[in-house]
Amino acid sequence: MAADFILIVDDNSANLAVLSKSLKDFGCRVRVAMDGETALTQAASDRPTLILLDVMMPGIGGFETCRRFKSNPDLMEIPIIFMTALADVENKAKGLSLGAVDYITKPFQREEVIARVKVHLKMSELLQTLRQQNKQMAIEVERRERAEAQLKAINSQLESRIKVGDSALTQANEHLQQAQDQVVQREKLSALGELVAGVAHEINNPIGCITSNMSFVSNYTQQLLEHIAVQQAVIETSDKNNKPAEKQLVEDHAEEIELDYIVEDFSKLIESMATSGDRIKTISQSLRTFARTDKTHKQDYDLHKGIDGTLLILRHRLKADGDRSEIVVDKHYGQLPKINCYPGQINQVFMNVLANAIDALEERARNDQTPTISIETGLVGELIEIKITDTAGGMSEAVRKRIFESQFTTKTAGKGTGLGLSIAQKIVTENHGGQMECASTMGKGTTFRITLPSAT
Repeated sequence: MAADFILIVDDNSANLAVLSKSLKDFGCRVRVAMDGETALTQAASDRPTLILLDVMMPGIGGFETCRRFKSNPDLMEIPIIFMTALADVENKAKGLSLGAVDYITKPFQREEVIARVKVHLKMSELLQTLRQQNKQMAIEVERRERAEAQLKAINSQLESRIKVGDSALTQANEHLQQAQDQVVQREKLSALGELVAGVAHEINNPIGCITSNMSFVSNYTQQLLEHIAVQQAVIETSDKNNKPAEKQLVEDHAEEIELDYIVEDFSKLIESMATSGDRIKTISQSLRTFARTDKTHKQDYDLHKGIDGTLLILRHRLKADGDRSEIVVDKHYGQLPKINCYPGQINQVFMNVLANAIDALEERARNDQTPTISIETGLVGELIEIKITDTAGGMSEAVRKRIFESQFTTKTAGKGTGLGLSIAQKIVTENHGGQMECASTMGKGTTFRITLPSAT
């Protein structure tokens, strides 16, 4: 209350003295004026919180003074309480119509004056607070309206840009997809490039078997034809009882060409050539499946066939090499249904994981332990599970956490792109709705676990 400032306007000095003392005792700051003109001047220079205004004064009276206060924009909100001995209803009504908030009837009662002043000071404070809040609210409403207008304009611009850029975005997505497909295919071709020499060697073995045996087959065929011709001649020149001399001729020729050996070895040669041909066909089919870009539609596929085909392509890398003994592949196949998938992509996953396992085993050639790759398949609920484990000694946790990152590789320069496992995980997770995880134990080995929905 110490900050409240009361202006008392009365032409009676005794009244001024009594009211001033009472209000100062209450804790108010007080100024006085003995006429309306002085009151208006003082209020303009030092704005009061509340005005006690006498009705009957010389010069301009209380009613006129009140009217002038209420017509001044800077002073109109100051609450005014009239002081008068006129207690009739007409004068009270006139005062209230001019904007006064209350009446105090003379002679004054100190408690009544303090009570009324206290009420109107509180009301004035609350009114001021309410006006400030309304002002702040109006500012906030205006700010929000401006923000909404700006947002509406921005939305309109965005909608326009979206419409304009929709075709460009679609085209960009198509280009991105093409680029991703090209990266996958380049990685596949990179893997194929590394396998070409070994696969050529694998194909050369059965081809060598066929070509080296062709001379024997040709020779055997010629000798058999000659022997048949000798027999035919004997048949044509002999009587029904076969002359001994002519029979001896057939037997001598059979002994000369080693007919018994030819008969025994010929079937083995034919079987060996057929086996070699089948092997070439299998390798060719595996390569074709691995290299295919099956992007348009999925098909039912035997995962075991894919694993075996991949191992066939990698067969040359499993053989003993220098200090490293032959890599043993330990297969434990469970009963798996055919899976609806992209076979070329799935085989690429097998190729990347198995080739990495072989790389790790080659880098950690040990004489005290047979390098081994274990492949285990089975059903876990409705999921197909493939686990590929090597005995290459494992990897650190820091490396394990990064192996699926694009461009990350632990291989020496020129021996890896760092894309293989990243692409493999993308194929499993994004294209087939599965999961690909890695667990590794230092000093032991690493396991890649691939799970695929049985109905992909």
